[in-house]
Amino acid sequence: MIFLPRAVAGHIADAAEAAYPDECCGLLVGRAEASGDRLVTRVAASPNVAKKNHRKNFAVDDKVHFNLMRELRNGPESIVGHYHSHPDHGAAPSERDRRSVFYPDHVWVIVAVDGGRAGDMTAHLFDAGRGRFREIPLRVTG
Repeated sequence: MIFLPRAVAGHIADAAEAAYPDECCGLLVGRAEASGDRLVTRVAASPNVAKKNHRKNFAVDDKVHFNLMRELRNGPESIVGHYHSHPDHGAAPSERDRRSVFYPDHVWVIVAVDGGRAGDMTAHLFDAGRGRFREIPLRVTG
């Protein structure tokens, strides 16, 4: 399960609407618990630096990623995943997403945006053994 504070979920939804019709993206910061749960405490927004078609692709800026890794080094928190939006598509991972998995232990939070309005928000983990994503429960807290 992933626990997402209401303010963080709101930030992701706002970013998705602001980026529409393009995809938004960013990193999730928090803690991975021994139980397998992820507790998100905040996000680090990133410009979408995909080399082509930001409406169907996203890439987190390496500078944002590495600066955040340095900031979190030796601390209690780490990067536990990332988020992105699916403009005019559902909140399920796409084939393009499946081909883009670099950190199989990271949570993928996806928010659907229909006509500029954020809707469903889901969380997924990649099952490397099966080569596909599986949806995990997402609980908005607070």
